Amino acid sequence: MKPEIALNLWKLLWQEYSARVNHARTYQQMITAAGGTVTNDHIAFRSLRLLVDTPQGQVNLGIDYLAQLAEALGYEAAGEYNFAQTHLYARHYRHPQQEEIHLPKLFISELIVDELPANIAQLISKTVSSIPDELTSPLTILKQYGNVETIAKQFQQVFTRPWLPPQRSVVEEVNEVTQYGAWVLLHGYGVNHFTGYVNGQNTPQYPDIDSTASALANLGVPMKAEIEGNVACGLRQTATQAVTEMVTVLDDNSGAETQIPWTYAYYEIAQRYLVEVEPGKQVLFDAFLGSNAQQLFEMTRLSK
Repeated sequence: MKPEIALNLWKLLWQEYSARVNHARTYQQMITAAGGTVTNDHIAFRSLRLLVDTPQGQVNLGIDYLAQLAEALGYEAAGEYNFAQTHLYARHYRHPQQEEIHLPKLFISELIVDELPANIAQLISKTVSSIPDELTSPLTILKQYGNVETIAKQFQQVFTRPWLPPQRSVVEEVNEVTQYGAWVLLHGYGVNHFTGYVNGQNTPQYPDIDSTASALANLGVPMKAEIEGNVACGLRQTATQAVTEMVTVLDDNSGAETQIPWTYAYYEIAQRYLVEVEPGKQVLFDAFLGSNAQQLFEMTRLSK
């Protein structure tokens, strides 16, 4: 039942995400029109490594928060990545039935808030402290057990912003130090990106990441200038530019909700290659490259 719940949950999140990210819809239409298949390599989420006080004790809002749900769905930790320069840490999760039923990997990152300047850490901490007690554990979302669709729908609620809208000045001040932190204050645990899996496209029209990225650009999709990684490393990735949305913040003077433009999400495409794990034995690279990920984190930076 766990794999079926996961498949339903990711389908619900894809519907929500692709409605907001038109570049993902363009990719889907392009591949489908060529008789190909849209499969998902991984889904990425962001979080804050930060302890908040609750009636049940202190709760970490970082990777551990989402990991509870991932593990409840049968996912297992499979790799970790450090990004010291930007105070980020990430872990990826894979499902034992990944190949069997096409379950995507999960790439969950967190901002290490304690490493930020004290005033910025305090602003972040104060903002997220408004998280309701009933949402301090994602598994408490599950009010009752039901069918697969019902449980997936309940879990979908986790992937939102659980705290109140941040103050506009807070978002802007945090953004000066960490664009990642500002993004999480605005979007919470919302999907950061889905990833088209080039190996699974199954269409001779787009045999590799180069032809796929080029075709998207020709359709008017704004693409990242470079393709990160190389064949020898086992992974090449690129992405669309992030879409901009109107997001809700609190006016500093009146305290009323108001809207400002901010980046939301991009759509990534990835191609994986065989790597030699021992003399004469090759396997498809199934992890991530820290250098690639660091470049992709920057895709949500707000352009001046």
